Amino acid sequence: MRVFLVDGTFELFRQFYGAQRHRSASSMETAGVVGVLASVLQLLEDGATHIGVATDHVIESFRNGLWPGYKTGAGIDPVLRSQFEPLELALEALGVTVWPMVELEADDALASACAVCRDDPGCEQVVICTPDKDLAQCVVGGEVVQLDRIRKVVVDEAAVLTKYGVPPASIPDWLALVGDSADGFPGLPGWGAKSAAAVLRRFGTVEAIPDDAAGWDGVGVRSGGALASTLASSRPQALLFKRLATLVVDRSLLGSAADLRWTGPAAAFPDVARALGAPDLGPRAERAARDRGA
Repeated sequence: MRVFLVDGTFELFRQFYGAQRHRSASSMETAGVVGVLASVLQLLEDGATHIGVATDHVIESFRNGLWPGYKTGAGIDPVLRSQFEPLELALEALGVTVWPMVELEADDALASACAVCRDDPGCEQVVICTPDKDLAQCVVGGEVVQLDRIRKVVVDEAAVLTKYGVPPASIPDWLALVGDSADGFPGLPGWGAKSAAAVLRRFGTVEAIPDDAAGWDGVGVRSGGALASTLASSRPQALLFKRLATLVVDRSLLGSAADLRWTGPAAAFPDVARALGAPDLGPRAERAARDRGA
């Protein structure tokens, strides 16, 4: 089986802001939810049999207690924010497994489901549907890949190395050094994407990088002494940033990959679709279920 894991929060933002270009103000109140439902249905119509969607039930998580600048829900369009819970309920009515995250984040749920599915002998491949660089740390060979559905690009382990200059296991370390503006932490002064990649290709982790640049023989970065000095004086902060960037695996979120099999929509789904102003989604879901004998 192939398992598809969808970043519902990313999809909601994408669908909401995409819909703004051609929807009236009144219809925007459900546009994001409708867009995500249509997107998930497209996966099912294209042959997906096992699917799970992770959402941020609240934007804040345990990471906000670790770093005051970590991303929050401040500034989110209230119309968009009002669609978070309706999306979760609508996906449940569609019959899709949903993980609404509170203490952890949607990305953590995707990493957790990915870990469980990798251990399932019946699972041939896990496809993580998001271009988010955080999830690159979950990629394994061609067994666990990222799918950028906007650009129709599949990212396997070789592609992660090409794109970031480090293997998936070093992505949290790379983010710790260069920062992640989307998540609200800055990285270390003077460290850029190329220098961080070069150093991590040599040492693998932040913990293994020597404080003294004399130990950096063969790394080949300019200003190595300055970078080493910065890391030596800021290592606790770098390790904190690494913790922020490292996804948490909670295996209690999923029993097995088989639990993600889609068996069709609930009886209430057509009514949910009509209430959202998208009655066509009901027949689409029923056809998709019939096509697979669900």
